[in-house]
Amino acid sequence: MSKFAEPMVRLIDELKKLPGIGGKTAQRLAFHILRTNDEDAEALAAAVRDVKANLRLCTLCNNITDIDPCVYCSSATRNQRLVCVVEEPTNIATIEKTRSYNGVYHVLHGTLSPIGGVGPEQLRIANLLTRLGEVDEVILATSPTTEGEATAGYLAIELRKAKGELKVTRIATGVPAGSDIEYADEVTMSRAMEGRREF
Repeated sequence: MSKFAEPMVRLIDELKKLPGIGGKTAQRLAFHILRTNDEDAEALAAAVRDVKANLRLCTLCNNITDIDPCVYCSSATRNQRLVCVVEEPTNIATIEKTRSYNGVYHVLHGTLSPIGGVGPEQLRIANLLTRLGEVDEVILATSPTTEGEATAGYLAIELRKAKGELKVTRIATGVPAGSDIEYADEVTMSRAMEGRREF
C-alpha cells in the first residue's frame, strides 16, 4: 500500500469525516486540493473558516444564518402567521423551490428516534412552542418515515396543548408525480388516497 506524506494523510483523514466521503473519494479530493493553485486552496480554507466563524442558528426558527433573525423571520413580505416545521435546514430549500409557500419556518434539527437516543429534549421544540402567540397555522413537513411520522404526531399533540385553537396540518404524501401507481406500495397508495383533494 502506498504511503503518503503526513500532511496528505491528515487531509485525507479529515475529508473522510465528511458525510458520504469514503477513503477513495477523500484521496481524490486531497490530491485535487494539492494540485490547485495557492489562491484556490486558500479560498477553500477561508470559506471553511468563514462558515465556522460567521454562521449561527436563528433565535426564532433555528435556521442556519449569518444574521439574526434570519431572512425568512425578518421578512416583511412573508406570512409570519404561518409556520412550516422541517427536520433540517436543507429542507427549506426544497420547499422554497416550489415557490408556493410564503410563510416562515421552524427547524427541528432532527427527528424523534428512541433507538438513536433522540428524544424531544434533543430537538428544537421549546422555541416553537413559545412563538405560537401570533401563529394561525403550523404545517408539519417532516419526512414520511417512521421517525418523521412519530415526530409529527408528537408535535401535533404538544402544539394543541400549547394553543388549543391552533390549526395543525400535515403535508400530503403519496404517489410521486411521473411515477406509475402499479409500483406504489400500500402505504404510499393509502397516503395518496387520504391526501386526495377535489379536482
